[in-house]
Amino acid sequence: MQHFVIVGILVIITTVLTYLGLDVAGVAQQQNPIAASAQSASIDQLWHWEIIVLSFLFAVIVAPMLYSLVVFRQKKGEMEDGEHMEGNTNLEIAWTVIPLFLVVIFAYLGGYSLGDVSRVDPQALIINVKGQQFTWTFEYPEYGIITNELHLPVDRQVVLKMTSTDVIHSFWVPEFRIKQDVVPGRITDYRVTPTLIGDYKVRCAELCGTSHAYMENPVIVNSQADYDAWILEQAELAKLAAQTPEGQGRLLTLRNGCIGCHSLDGTPLTGPTWFNLFGKEEEMDNGNVVVVDEAYLTESILDPNAQIVAGFPSPSIMPAFTFTDEEIANIITYIKTLK
Repeated sequence: MQHFVIVGILVIITTVLTYLGLDVAGVAQQQNPIAASAQSASIDQLWHWEIIVLSFLFAVIVAPMLYSLVVFRQKKGEMEDGEHMEGNTNLEIAWTVIPLFLVVIFAYLGGYSLGDVSRVDPQALIINVKGQQFTWTFEYPEYGIITNELHLPVDRQVVLKMTSTDVIHSFWVPEFRIKQDVVPGRITDYRVTPTLIGDYKVRCAELCGTSHAYMENPVIVNSQADYDAWILEQAELAKLAAQTPEGQGRLLTLRNGCIGCHSLDGTPLTGPTWFNLFGKEEEMDNGNVVVVDEAYLTESILDPNAQIVAGFPSPSIMPAFTFTDEEIANIITYIKTLK
């Protein structure tokens, strides 16, 4: 009986020390990113209890094992066999019932959290999301707006209708706590109610290619008034853009995810930046030097592997597009403006 009491005390101490160690290491709840959605509370609570139980399970295994290694080790001069034991019914019942109890409890907590995260609001705002290597595109179908920034109104549920054009991605805003796979050929729903005005980032949490680390886009949570003003501004810009070749070219690049690989500000990504690109001399991977003109850009859009800029992946991961001549001309006109 004495051994059970000592081991029990060691289990309690080890549980506390393990939990505190995980807390200091940033694993426990206190070190999570700021909670910025209505769904965060139930997820944080579930995570908190999981850490406690994991600390306990670790202690239940490690503490008795170490205690046995020290107390019941073979002492110098001892040659006889240890005491033979047929089994312990009480222990067998305990290590069957306790894990079963924990599984049932966590099934309930997990089901409750899933129900909370999936709760449907009939007044929810619907936004279409397209994931592709290596960017996100957001469409507001009610207003005819397409952008690479996700703007959300605070304290209103939003449903993101998500799909992928190439490989599996995973939509993750750490401050919202929810993570959802984005799968080619399927529509997956992501429901969230932002509660904190601010700027965040959506990251891809599924390894999806060479520039996976760069697949992040701004997420801005606005007040309702600021959100309405942004919608009006973007709707007006979309109307104006449709009236000019460069505006139509910009919309095409947004719809097709071009800026996931080609930055607009000189930042190096998977593909050459479009900033100050037109008219520039570029060295190819075969040593040739070409001038970036209409002919070169047209060829690069229709056949990305015809000529590859030195220092970039070969073969290119860029798909061959089937734009019309007018669409290609509009895209090139837009690229010319990026100076």
